[in-house]
Amino acid sequence: MLMPKQFIALLFFSLLLISTLFAQQFNQQPQHAIPLPEFSLPDTAGVVHSISEWQGKIIVINLWATWCPPCLQEIPEFIQIQAEYADQNVQFIGIAIDEPELVNDYISFININYPILIATTEGGKLSQRLGNTMSAIPFTAIVNQQQEIM
Repeated sequence: MLMPKQFIALLFFSLLLISTLFAQQFNQQPQHAIPLPEFSLPDTAGVVHSISEWQGKIIVINLWATWCPPCLQEIPEFIQIQAEYADQNVQFIGIAIDEPELVNDYISFININYPILIATTEGGKLSQRLGNTMSAIPFTAIVNQQQEIM
């Protein structure tokens, strides 16, 4: 059962995703969109993935760390939203700014239904390139199907 804070967060992300889907359907251009930078990162098994793998989808990029309690608190909500919107061309991608061993330990007991990539030292710079002007985590960026950060 969702707590009031979790319900509000889930409602917020659901509304944000729905509005992005409607904007895409009616070919509206975002007002302050910035281009998604090209980057590649390894997943938890060490396989390198380019962000362009998910081109054409609405991408929700979440930067997080295992030592960040708010980050861990929102992951179950992201799992639920991914399950709800996967058939509507929405793809969550988690980017852990952390050590691979710690990330693997954490994800071994939670069933995350979206890719987790690892950004150790380059995570802070990538976060800024995605629009995180405060360099704080958790940080979530939404990318439309034209590869623009909303």
